[in-house]
Amino acid sequence: MTDTAGRILIVEDETKIAKVLLDYLAQSGYETHHLTRGDEVEAWLAEHPVDLVLLDLMLPGKSGLDVCRELRSGQAGRPAPAIIMVTARVEEIDRLLGLELGADDYICKPFSPREVVARVKAVLRRGTHAPADTPGGLQLDEAAWRATFDGHDLGLTVVEFQLLKVLSARPGRIFSREQLMDAMYRDERVVSDRTVDSHIKKLRRKIEDAAPGREPIHSVYGLGYKFELPPQPLTE
Repeated sequence: MTDTAGRILIVEDETKIAKVLLDYLAQSGYETHHLTRGDEVEAWLAEHPVDLVLLDLMLPGKSGLDVCRELRSGQAGRPAPAIIMVTARVEEIDRLLGLELGADDYICKPFSPREVVARVKAVLRRGTHAPADTPGGLQLDEAAWRATFDGHDLGLTVVEFQLLKVLSARPGRIFSREQLMDAMYRDERVVSDRTVDSHIKKLRRKIEDAAPGREPIHSVYGLGYKFELPPQPLTE
């Protein structure tokens, strides 16, 4: 069996959309599989691990949000695959919930199949390029969408990576929530301040887990957020 670019599970109950995605991803070298029901996903993945799940929001049996929640909770007993949510529901709360539950990216219907392939490639690239120079113990690998802090992989989603990239590129500069939203979502989608705050909270938690006491993201009351790294702790 020849090597593939990765294994993709498409969970989509609209047959025409699923076929288009299957064809385009297969042409790009991915091994693809298709399910139509949300309540089939966890059991199927237990027997067939994949690198990424393209997960529709509106599914029979179990919603995409519930599937995402279960995969991110680790109930299958193994690390969860990357998840890209795909949906025709564009309400702000759906975007917020999808990303807060741990989705790595979010695509709205109608979409270009080529865009989906590009998003899949971006999410799946991991650790194959040299990281860029960044302040202190932080390193960002833009080609692989991978961030490390003091040598520890932060495990960021695409949106979290983009947010950290913007903040860390200008240490000490205060970014408003509006500026950060523009950087995080370049497709002119409408999101709220709560979305930025949610991602900042998750970023802080991941950095704290990797490097306790080295929190670089600071709130500036009434203005927004800034990135300032404290000195690395002295070693004896």
